[in-house]
Amino acid sequence: MRPALILAAALCCAAPVLAPATAQTVWEPLQPSETLPTRQRGPELATGTAGTLRALDKVSSAVVDLAVSVGTTTTYGRVTVSLLACRYPVENPSSDAFGFIEIRDAQDNEMLFRGWMIASSPALSALDHPRYDIWMMRCR
Repeated sequence: MRPALILAAALCCAAPVLAPATAQTVWEPLQPSETLPTRQRGPELATGTAGTLRALDKVSSAVVDLAVSVGTTTTYGRVTVSLLACRYPVENPSSDAFGFIEIRDAQDNEMLFRGWMIASSPALSALDHPRYDIWMMRCR
């Protein structure tokens, strides 16, 4: 019985060596092609010096437009709003502004929001606050 076990072990180990070689695919490096489509570019953007944000106090239902210059901070209720950048399409300035905004709690300086807000899609990147809603309206 022992020789049969040795023979079985030898056959199992030798099977990969005795099997016929399979064909391997040779991959050639990709070459740049003139037929590849070019990536579409977005509209040309202009940089604004100020922006208008709309603020809603959900408790009092008060709606206020905040005029904020780029690089400055304004306070609305218990939050401070900083506009760090403001951009809009050159061809149609009223179409779609977007601003990089920081919103902090005025009392404990906790960051509530930091990011880009887009005027045409305010819910895409929104402030999540129980009392205030603030969204981008336009750049100038």
